[in-house]
Amino acid sequence: MKVKSVTQSGGFAAYRRLCYGPTSLGYVCLAETLFCTLGPLPGAAGLFLRSLFYPSLFGAAGNKLIIGRNVTFRHPRKIRFGNNVIIDDNAMVDAKGDTNTGITLGDRVFIGRGSIVYCKNGDMVLGDGVNVSSNCTLFSSNRLTIEAGVMIGGYSYLLSGGEYDVTDRATPFADQSGMETKGPLVVGPNCWLGAHVTVLDAASIGANSVIGAGAVVTKPIPADSLALGVPARVVRSLK
Repeated sequence: MKVKSVTQSGGFAAYRRLCYGPTSLGYVCLAETLFCTLGPLPGAAGLFLRSLFYPSLFGAAGNKLIIGRNVTFRHPRKIRFGNNVIIDDNAMVDAKGDTNTGITLGDRVFIGRGSIVYCKNGDMVLGDGVNVSSNCTLFSSNRLTIEAGVMIGGYSYLLSGGEYDVTDRATPFADQSGMETKGPLVVGPNCWLGAHVTVLDAASIGANSVIGAGAVVTKPIPADSLALGVPARVVRSLK
């Protein structure tokens, strides 16, 4: 009996599509080797070797890229880094999609420990100096833009797209794609989002605004505003 090779098997093909997209087998083997051998490596040696060998895997990588232990990257060729970017331990950066351009992180972006930054055929841009604290989730099936100098507190969730069709009663929610969207999501420059903030699809936030801890932003917030509560409401101007 002839045994089908692993490179021809359905499981390997599905894994390759999920993690790398339409890239060469040689690139996939190189990436797998680097991620498996260097990803868990602790200490200064791990940081140094990842900063030395990982940049060749990405669409673009600036100077002084620092990547912690056990960081997961999917579709790395659609991930672009500016200078002095830091990705802390156990984070995920996932740019998957068939037609999207992927994820762009500007200079001095920080992604905290355990945070997930991922796309389902959407795009994401984080401007210079954006700071994403630990255990946050940033998702895009449309376009998510976080402009320069934004601070995002721990356990926050920002959602661009990801809606379900509530009028389609014939299709259970679990069987829907979850790709419905009301429009892009933009967080303007110099905003501060407290811990456990949720920002829903198309609920953009204007520049220089503060969103209090635990708030759920369901509709756009104007610039220079302090918004609190569930749903979030503007309580005063910060001008």
